[in-house]
Amino acid sequence: MIYDVIIIGGGPAGSAAAIYSARKKLKTLLITESFGGQSIVSDDIQNWIGERSISGFDLAKKFEEHVRNYPDEVEIKMPEKVMSVKKIPGIESQEFEVETDKGNKYQSKTLIIVAGARRRKLGVKGEAEFEGRGVAYCSTCDAPLFSGKKVVVVGGGNAGLEAVQDLFPYASEIYLLEYGDAVKGDPVTAEEIKKNPKLKEIILNAETLEITGEKFMAGLKYKDRKSGEEKILAVDGVFVEIGSIPNSEMLKGLVELDKYGQVVIDSKHASTSQPGIYAAGDITDDPYKQNNISAGDAVKAALSAYNYLLKNKKGV
Repeated sequence: MIYDVIIIGGGPAGSAAAIYSARKKLKTLLITESFGGQSIVSDDIQNWIGERSISGFDLAKKFEEHVRNYPDEVEIKMPEKVMSVKKIPGIESQEFEVETDKGNKYQSKTLIIVAGARRRKLGVKGEAEFEGRGVAYCSTCDAPLFSGKKVVVVGGGNAGLEAVQDLFPYASEIYLLEYGDAVKGDPVTAEEIKKNPKLKEIILNAETLEITGEKFMAGLKYKDRKSGEEKILAVDGVFVEIGSIPNSEMLKGLVELDKYGQVVIDSKHASTSQPGIYAAGDITDDPYKQNNISAGDAVKAALSAYNYLLKNKKGV
């Protein structure tokens, strides 16, 4: 079977793309390991439009229920992970082939890549245990949950500095930890945040060792890389801001990627450098990694794929 569109990913972007593809009556295949995306681990999401407060798990269930409301148009392969994507040369009616970790191969006329990104983790004891219970990776999403709390931001790049700014309206005390001997982010922003009395200290040459606590996080242990002394910050939360890794390995050589491995897109149409391939969400070079934006851009991708099929007379 040749699908009109294969959607790779089941987060907010993948779900939105599937729904809009279905409503355009496209033969759609959605391949994902699970529904929900990165937000599935969040206990309290307060910025998804139409929901004042919802857990990531419950939101993921709503995504899946909505997509499954179109059984005639959308086929779902889950749990399944796409390992490779290639263009089929010389065959006009079947442009692309994807292969999954189960050895299955699927062909389609267009692709929508919404495979997301994975947060770069600290890799220390307690990080996984306290994720969602003090350990956070998105200040834009979770800063309001730390109102009146003491928090530490790990990472002195631009993302770390922006996280500090996001936390100023909410946290009572903020600490910034940087592994190197200087803050690496924008110097103007770095000087600006120092003026706010809520930023208690910028700690350089700090290697994070452990996240401590019982039911919830209660502290962060780190080592002074110069003296070797180990210290503990008594804080209620930590924002890990040391970057993310796009899940774009399968696309190397097929579409243009930037130096960070993000898919370069035309934001007007969510198109990539390869005709017939569209992308949205955290895997792209869009600077705003937010669920609502990912879903909106995925709608663009679905409509653009539909128009591409019409323009190229590919059987829609």
